[in-house]
Amino acid sequence: MSSRTFTTGAFVKYLLAGTYFGIVLVKGEVVSWYRIQEMFHFQSIHMYGIIGLAVLVGALSLLFLKAAHARSIEGIEIAPKGKPFNRVGNPAGGLVFGFGWALTGACPGPLYANLGAGYWPVLIAIASALLGALAYGYLRPRLPH
Repeated sequence: MSSRTFTTGAFVKYLLAGTYFGIVLVKGEVVSWYRIQEMFHFQSIHMYGIIGLAVLVGALSLLFLKAAHARSIEGIEIAPKGKPFNRVGNPAGGLVFGFGWALTGACPGPLYANLGAGYWPVLIAIASALLGALAYGYLRPRLPH
């Protein structure tokens, strides 16, 4: 853990970066309910191209960080470790996530971009996502991990 405190300047930086990212998501139609439905019905390659490009950029970025032995601001080497596969939890969680994505037309992050774009009904999806997170937190000790 870092001993640094969260400053107003950092807040403004992250708010601006998040706002810019939200605008990019809206303008790129990544948060469009219609684009997501096209993807789930295999009618367009738009979303698959974006997701594939994101996976490629992420994979190349991790390879670069590992090869460069990159370090965080605190001096700790950045070395992401994989998580073990859970035969029950991973597919169940994937199904719940996928159903929510298909029903709402957005995964959790873009819900806020839709809200920022003025789509007020997304508040129902945000409330549902928060309730789901609370339910998971409550049930976590009883779930297989």
